[in-house]
Amino acid sequence: MATYFEQHGPLHVAGTKLVDAAGNPVQLRGVSTLGLAWYPEFVNEAAFRTLRDDWGANAVRLAMYTQEEGGYMTGGDKAGLEALIDKGVKLCAALGMYVIIDWHILSDGNPNLHADAAEDFFRRLSARYADQPHVLYEICNEPNGAGVTWLVVKDYAERIIPVIRANAPEAVVLCGTPNWSQDVDLAAADPLDFGNVMYSLHFYAATHKDGLRDKAEAALKQGAPVFVDEFSICDASGDGVIDYESAAAWHALIRRHGLSYIAWSLSNRDESAALVRADCDKTFGWADADLTETGKWLKGILQGDR
Repeated sequence: MATYFEQHGPLHVAGTKLVDAAGNPVQLRGVSTLGLAWYPEFVNEAAFRTLRDDWGANAVRLAMYTQEEGGYMTGGDKAGLEALIDKGVKLCAALGMYVIIDWHILSDGNPNLHADAAEDFFRRLSARYADQPHVLYEICNEPNGAGVTWLVVKDYAERIIPVIRANAPEAVVLCGTPNWSQDVDLAAADPLDFGNVMYSLHFYAATHKDGLRDKAEAALKQGAPVFVDEFSICDASGDGVIDYESAAAWHALIRRHGLSYIAWSLSNRDESAALVRADCDKTFGWADADLTETGKWLKGILQGDR
């Protein structure tokens, strides 16, 4: 049976849709690692194969924190982090899955804070993977904080995207939006002047409800291509109660518009958003009993959508 990449090959953006070379709509569905520095053991062939074959995932997001403990800009092992990314990219290529390289800003807030390093990072990695069309580039995870407007993010994107385009002119680029990648409506009102760009929408179902769903609908109505490249069904802390009703409303919106979605997170961290139970040390081949409530929910959703 052909892999998802073998079926669809290089992707591009047409209108609000992610499509393949034939113009057929494509929906990337998968999971995000937690910080690569914290849970490197989950970047392994058997884990990705389990996600592909048992769950129905066709994509993995490699989340590399920039500012947090062990982050790329805060004393982390840069060579080690890039090696993990390289391992993940190669595993996804071998398994016929798509992969997102995520420059995971969070506490740094303003993406311009480390723009010089981001420019160097994306220049080198886009050159390394220039001939690997299963790679997508996420240039700023969650812009946030006072003064971090869409114009601030747009200025950063207008610096970084040409760096990627110089090496990988057709690669799909995902751009975060202000307010922890919620203000997709602001990006829709003043879009970037590049092709093959999509705007990140993040939600945590117990916190983000009709108000954010309305923003998503408004952005799509304005013609903005939206990609849900991080979400969970608990609250915005990554912990707390699970809101199945809001999760169902979000999944209905995703299905209605054929949006691509990536769930947080492939880890056994002791929190609601983790997919694997904290008392489980397996890094692949998980039985349902090994999964958290979030993990069991997501597995069912992925199996139903494939």
